[in-house]
Amino acid sequence: QVQLVESGGGLVQPGGSLRLSCAVSGSFFTINAMGWYRQAPGKQRELVAAIRSGGMTNYADSVKGRFTISRDNAKNTVYLQMNNLKPEDTAVYYCNADLIDYSATRDDYWGQGTQVTVSS
Repeated sequence: QVQLVESGGGLVQPGGSLRLSCAVSGSFFTINAMGWYRQAPGKQRELVAAIRSGGMTNYADSVKGRFTISRDNAKNTVYLQMNNLKPEDTAVYYCNADLIDYSATRDDYWGQGTQVTVSS
């Protein structure tokens, strides 16, 4: 049973910073990629940032220069450092992991979500 456990959300003032973490546990062969998505009320879920096993990253245009995604392969953990937060960053943030299991099947897993609220 694979689980993704997120932490680090909360309330922050505009211009502030937060760091999200997502740890993957359970039985699997390897992680292809991990990413962070977000969903604001009344909007579709969107990709915020992703990082592949080799370290290649990609970001939504709206967060480039402000957010940084990183991963610790030894800990199966991905991080999202969010700086200069804006009210429009307010959303539930979800961690995603693209895994390969021991039968060579590719699986997609999601965390439970963590609320980020940017408000004065």
